[in-house]
Amino acid sequence: MVLADDEVELNEPALWVQRGAPPVMLRPHRHDDLELNLVHAGRLEYLFGGSFLRVEAGEVALFWGGTPHQLVEPAAPATDVSWVHIPLTEVLSWALPTEQMAVLLRARPVVVPTSALVRDVAALFESWRHDVQDGGYGTVVMLEAQAFVRRVLTRAAQDDTEVRTTPDPRAGAAGRAAAMAQFVAEHYRSPITAADVARAVHLSPSHAMTLFKRVVGTTVGTYIARCRVAEAQRLLITSDRTTAEIAHASGFAAQSSFYDTFRQVCGTAPGTYRRTFR
Repeated sequence: MVLADDEVELNEPALWVQRGAPPVMLRPHRHDDLELNLVHAGRLEYLFGGSFLRVEAGEVALFWGGTPHQLVEPAAPATDVSWVHIPLTEVLSWALPTEQMAVLLRARPVVVPTSALVRDVAALFESWRHDVQDGGYGTVVMLEAQAFVRRVLTRAAQDDTEVRTTPDPRAGAAGRAAAMAQFVAEHYRSPITAADVARAVHLSPSHAMTLFKRVVGTTVGTYIARCRVAEAQRLLITSDRTTAEIAHASGFAAQSSFYDTFRQVCGTAPGTYRRTFR
């Protein structure tokens, strides 16, 4: 695990399959992988794209890890989850239909019940975990994972259930922080400031910034920058826009700040990133 800066964790892309209790996440993290979560028991609660997302037992969540996300609630007793990371370079090689890639690269997860997938999903994930640990069946895992992802996306399209994030209804600090993150997710393409975010929840800037940092684990400014970079990554992969156009569309006021922030977050220049993933 590598720290992109002192507040947001950047995980290196890799084929990764684990099972167990959810980890404690003190700050948001991001990674250029497709992530799948299968909740066997208990539940997960994420702060994702400005909203709270709950994944219940018997559900699979599917999302691109480039959007900053963080588990924000202590795990329910006996929570048991399978976690799968598939490098984005591998996913792009699958040549998924354009509409399915668009869903994957949004800042909105897909969540479907395992009962809708007409197979023993738990056994499938367990076979992937053992195959990856043994080190000899990576190609088979990728082929099966591709088929599984296509099935999930097809089912989500049929049910129109790809959006499962909702503002957190709880009062108090967590609810205020979620409202601020939601405001950022809806307005990061505009020239917003931390004061604008505080005003949206009727708090003083100093109080709002302290609360946000305590709940989310990162500053509002860093969270805005990460949302903008995630949007720029999506556009670099999926469009033919120039880097200047992408900088503007992602909310950066100047190309210089776009290049500096992108390089700090991703470890490479926008043009190099585009060539890597296309």
